Amino acid sequence: MRFQVPTHLEYFKSLVQGDDGFPLLEAAVCLAQDAHPEMDVQDVLAQMDVLLERIKRRMPEDASAMHRLRSLNHYFYEELKFAGNRNDFYNPNNSYLHEVLRKRLGIPISLAVLWLELAQGLGLKAHGVNFPGHFLVKVYLSQGQVVLDPLTGQSLSPSQLMEQLEPHLQRMGLQGELEMPLGLYLRDAAPRAIIARMLNNLREIHSMQGQEFALTEVQRRLDILG
Repeated sequence: MRFQVPTHLEYFKSLVQGDDGFPLLEAAVCLAQDAHPEMDVQDVLAQMDVLLERIKRRMPEDASAMHRLRSLNHYFYEELKFAGNRNDFYNPNNSYLHEVLRKRLGIPISLAVLWLELAQGLGLKAHGVNFPGHFLVKVYLSQGQVVLDPLTGQSLSPSQLMEQLEPHLQRMGLQGELEMPLGLYLRDAAPRAIIARMLNNLREIHSMQGQEFALTEVQRRLDILG
């Protein structure tokens, strides 16, 4: 009996067909297959398993959520040296997780997906945030929620968040008489919405750079995602 290997799009469709148990990391990794067909998704997942196992081994079983968060940020940003690719921000490779893992450089949403995988693996109640203009992450602690910039791991105060939100409010004409509660923009992002944002980022980059074939491939994935 012969087994037919699924195409990249068939594989993607199988991952995103339902919302229960949506495999965020795996779905995000496979977005690179159109541009990098030789990329091994399972190898990338295995690399992340190794990174998680390393930090779990050094973590006391009774470590508080705050201790886990601080240890993760030190590990991710200081030891592994993940950072934003500020010198080449619009390179599509910044959205391809195998390249982000290799270079330790990415954009907020790609860094966030990797960070979230480790955070959740450590038992933290961590989620992505589809904040306008800059993807964020947040963690629920007993003291309340902490919102962080995935480029640096630094926590953001309400005033800093409102400052980042201001340009969006101006574009939407939502200033002046209308007071928009900050919490409306800090809701948990569903994994499907995170993948959609990653694909929309790629669509914008390919459109800006006139990469028609790549643009078509991204649109196919968006159509599958729904």
